[in-house]
Amino acid sequence: MNKIMIIAGEASGDSRAAGLVRAVKRLRPDLRFFGIGGDQLRAEGVETLVDSRVMAVVGLFEVLAHFPTIYGALRLMRRKLREERPDLLILVDYPDFNLRLARTAKELGIKVLFYISPQIWAWRQERVHRIRELVDHMAVVFPFEEPFYRNADVPVTFVGHPLVEEVGSAYDRDGACREFGLDPARKLLGLFPGSRRSEIQRLLPVLLDTAALMHAKHPDLQFILPRASTLNEADLAPYFAGRTVPITVVPGRSYDVMIACDAIVSAAGTATLEIALMRTPLAVIYKIAPLSYRIMSRMIKVDHLALCNIVAGERIAPELIQHEATAENIAAEAESLVYDDARNAQMRERLKLVREKLGAAGGSENVARVVLDVLAAD
Repeated sequence: MNKIMIIAGEASGDSRAAGLVRAVKRLRPDLRFFGIGGDQLRAEGVETLVDSRVMAVVGLFEVLAHFPTIYGALRLMRRKLREERPDLLILVDYPDFNLRLARTAKELGIKVLFYISPQIWAWRQERVHRIRELVDHMAVVFPFEEPFYRNADVPVTFVGHPLVEEVGSAYDRDGACREFGLDPARKLLGLFPGSRRSEIQRLLPVLLDTAALMHAKHPDLQFILPRASTLNEADLAPYFAGRTVPITVVPGRSYDVMIACDAIVSAAGTATLEIALMRTPLAVIYKIAPLSYRIMSRMIKVDHLALCNIVAGERIAPELIQHEATAENIAAEAESLVYDDARNAQMRERLKLVREKLGAAGGSENVARVVLDVLAAD
């Protein structure tokens, strides 16, 4: 039986990795998977030795604060590479951790496939040399990534983005509102604070302040917040203490939440792409430790921060970054998106561009075939 180690260090990676495993098992049900992941990988029968919930942090100094946990996971995975000698190591995003593990795999002669590229086209482009040294094949999900790697002599296949086939809801807006016990006749704003505990710490308080400002001005406005699979109720509870604005918190079901909303305020990340594919108007917020941001901002090579804007090649969704991400600024953008019908309709139309740029469905099946090709290669 072939053994594959798979590493997905956060919620979006867990979802992408689960789709990959599911597609591979349709072709090769005998394969055994183990590694790092969350609920979705476990549901596919993957033996998760470390839960991705303890790994998900963002920002240079936030990573340092969680270093003992992350380094402990790295040591464990290195030991498992030596003991288990899997036939393939699949790395899903989470680049700093994963490239360190790739070095160990390379030393052991274990093949490495990297799925969901690090955003090296956006910042720290010099990492492509390290990838060329450590990774046998890149499976990339954005069309502009393939020429980037090919020009750097890295074996690469554009497999398409799995979200194109995954994003959707069985409900229409009114049906989704009723499903969540909300009134379809009243406006609904979605609050998406992210999937990492560090994002919750930085973004949830300002989102709750935003809701308070908007509730005072628009008492009929409803609020909904989907809780990511990497978080539990206790992660959010302290931030709601003493708050009086009614907010419906939904475990998971983010796509059903997206279809219900008139507009959404979202943390930067994969969620912005999902929201765009659902064609729900959105504003994007981003806050990390000030020193982390000062360092990272000098390295960024793209004009936009939100993935939906990067894919579109233009600023469709407004971005409120660092000191701009105040409750007052966020409330002003959200109010316009919710109550300005013309702007709302215009953004819905412009968001079609994101799906057009991502191309056709079939990403999970495509990457599954790449996995089997890499396994079979000499």
